[in-house]
Amino acid sequence: MTKVALRYRAVFLDINREAVDMSNEASIPVMAFISRLKESGFCVSEELLHALNAVSANRLAEITQCINDVMGVNLNWAPLVKGWDVPTGETFADHLITWIANIFGKEAGFEGTTLPCGHLIPDGTFPLERYNGCPYCGTPFVTAGFVYKGQASKLKELRLFTVSDMKKVFASLLSSATPLDGTQKDSLEMLLREFPLPIDVSITMKETAMLVVKLLVAQGKAEEASSLLKTPTDVLRYLWFEKTGYVQIIQPKTLVAHARKLYSHIWEPLDKGADAAREMKKKLMLKYDRKACLRVAKWLNNIPMTARQAAENMNPKRGMWVRMIHALRLGEYSRKEGFGHLAEILDVFYKQDYTTWQGRVDKARAANDAEKTLGLLKERPGLFARCLFATMLRFGSDKAIAAFNEVADKLPARLLLSLGNAAEVYFDPKATRLARPITGVTHNIEPNKLLALYDEPAIKAMVAAVDDVYKRSMARRFAVQKTESKTIYIEPSLYNIPVSVGDRSATIQDTSCALMGTRFPVEGDAVRLFLQWGKGLHAQHLDMDLSARIALPEGKIEECAYYSLTCVGAKHSGDIRSIPEMVGTAEYIELSVPELEKAGAIYVTFTCNAYSNGALQPNLVVGWMDSAYPMEISEENGVAYDPSCVQHMVRISEGNLAKGLVFGVLDVKKHEIVWLEMPFTAQTLRGADAASIEALLRRLETKLSVGQLLDMKAEAQHLALVDNVDEADEAYTYEWALNPAEVTKLLNS
Repeated sequence: MTKVALRYRAVFLDINREAVDMSNEASIPVMAFISRLKESGFCVSEELLHALNAVSANRLAEITQCINDVMGVNLNWAPLVKGWDVPTGETFADHLITWIANIFGKEAGFEGTTLPCGHLIPDGTFPLERYNGCPYCGTPFVTAGFVYKGQASKLKELRLFTVSDMKKVFASLLSSATPLDGTQKDSLEMLLREFPLPIDVSITMKETAMLVVKLLVAQGKAEEASSLLKTPTDVLRYLWFEKTGYVQIIQPKTLVAHARKLYSHIWEPLDKGADAAREMKKKLMLKYDRKACLRVAKWLNNIPMTARQAAENMNPKRGMWVRMIHALRLGEYSRKEGFGHLAEILDVFYKQDYTTWQGRVDKARAANDAEKTLGLLKERPGLFARCLFATMLRFGSDKAIAAFNEVADKLPARLLLSLGNAAEVYFDPKATRLARPITGVTHNIEPNKLLALYDEPAIKAMVAAVDDVYKRSMARRFAVQKTESKTIYIEPSLYNIPVSVGDRSATIQDTSCALMGTRFPVEGDAVRLFLQWGKGLHAQHLDMDLSARIALPEGKIEECAYYSLTCVGAKHSGDIRSIPEMVGTAEYIELSVPELEKAGAIYVTFTCNAYSNGALQPNLVVGWMDSAYPMEISEENGVAYDPSCVQHMVRISEGNLAKGLVFGVLDVKKHEIVWLEMPFTAQTLRGADAASIEALLRRLETKLSVGQLLDMKAEAQHLALVDNVDEADEAYTYEWALNPAEVTKLLNS
């Protein structure tokens, strides 16, 4: 509960908010607790300060330990180089000479130092007094038991969370109108273990329902779970989630191909791609006990669809269903008494005695039959929305928009917002679009060829038509909502936060819940990137890399990475390729904003990669620090981490499938860092395609902001904007936006 509350910039206390005595002075244990919080970059609201008097000193100690764990205070933050802000001067020649020396040894006349890893470092090469480990193989020998504290120029305020607040978060996550990101899923799974399911909450997202079904099955309440499984696809989604851990249905062949690519290596002796593909095939083999088979048979038998409708629903994943039917012995159960509906579904499915809606649409579209195509699309508004742009180009904007307007109000608001966000990029004949499947392989999509048939005014008219559709529909939705409010306050920072629609974040944010696209102002002259991995693992070769790509004028690029430790405006702390026993290790990059400005840098992209086989290591932590005051770097062991200076940090989840991650972009001119998450499958920084990053940034910039959405609400409900939060009947602040599920409540209309 404490971990979940911290994600919403709060401290959970199991007390009654009304019983808080606001006149009491803070006790000595509370003042000591406040001091510990300040060291980690936090302060407390007045209400929380007085509420802390109501809990025991032991509880305060537990909260302190939890925050220390989240902030990584007890991890090993020693990098490879001591005082790494001063370059060691190592060169490629040093590595080459050391390589030759380790082949021929001292017998060939090489004099030097043999390190604990067994490597001989010849005299006159690496300055060993500057290193915490082996500069040749990247094995650390030193760990650090301390971090810097309290250097931050700005503290993050924590507020009070009680049981009622936590239940509100729980309900908002369950009823979210958009897919939950990695942080929200993790929070929901924790809260599902703490609270019973609310009776009055409607779960609209299929992916959220899977988490609830999993809990109900574990509790032996499979009958209750059947109410959340309304189609065969829902059942298949749960079965695949149970098998793979992913709430999206990913084809087996896709997972096998991805495993092969993930474990391939640019150095052939380390290539384990073929072995990984075989292991994935073995992992995906279907085997169910009788209890599971009966459960699924009952679910399918209770599906509230006709046999033809169910068979059509199963058709897109026909190959997977054939295997599932065999593995679950559904044919056997269909012959038993009471399973007549299941028998009918299987009979229609195997005889293929049905036609598919998509097949009829494709046939009408191929025949250029606009009337029939649009008539069919109106039958399924959600699928109409997903192909609206292509339909406009094929049959003309006026016809398509007129047909779509008839069904627009039947659509979830998130789909309408997605259309508005995507229109400008889709209809730009020069823009590259971005597809980001869960496997982390980012695809660039070329503009639709039919755009060449239209001139610029016609294209602009199409964008305007889409904008008009979703704005009018949102206005109608807001207008019918009953409210007694007369005034509204919208914090200016909300105009810089895009509404989270269509962004599937796989990382976990333990210290905040910022929406992708949030802009963080740079307070000082330095931005310090950090990467920590290997906690809880035995000593082994496990090579994770922190890198930065600097975009300069005239298309020039500078890279700060393991192969280039210093470049214009950036310094790297050294390449670590093995981890010490259980405590993990760290890498840093320091960016000098004045130097970057002097060089004319446009932006800097932050990335991390798994150079080793496999994906980014689970529980790897990556982020950046910033402070208006100078941040220290230890000359003794190179530690440069201060939890109080952390502006944003994310943790890689267990379900991560990506080998690399772009986690931020520094806009040098604006002195802002844009948080984004773009996974990619490559061992080095160079696998992060610059065009893809720019396409993602453009998409985030064109998205509707939270502030703009609230403006639409204010206009539709005739609410007067006020500048003072205390004068408003409805107040929307940055703290409110920290709960993305609350933001998406605006889309529940």
